[in-house]
Amino acid sequence: MTQVEILFRYSTPPTEAVVFALNDMREVYGIRRLSFDSAAHTLRVEYDATRLTPAAVAKLVRQAGLHDVEELPMIPTPPEPEPAPAA
Repeated sequence: MTQVEILFRYSTPPTEAVVFALNDMREVYGIRRLSFDSAAHTLRVEYDATRLTPAAVAKLVRQAGLHDVEELPMIPTPPEPEPAPAA
């Protein structure tokens, strides 16, 4: 088993029906854990990469009703350095 995490950002908070549908996603063989960060509007999904692909996980999230999702990198990109002031 190869555990992988994928991070999604959503634009609108999930409704109660969507939360129940996402909870049912845990019944899919290969989905290990789901966790919300409501302050950052993100959903983290831990899954078995030998059973599922990132595209399949994204499809499951959309089928559960969480629309307007965007996959985010797990390691944030560092900010661009500011240019040196002209002398």
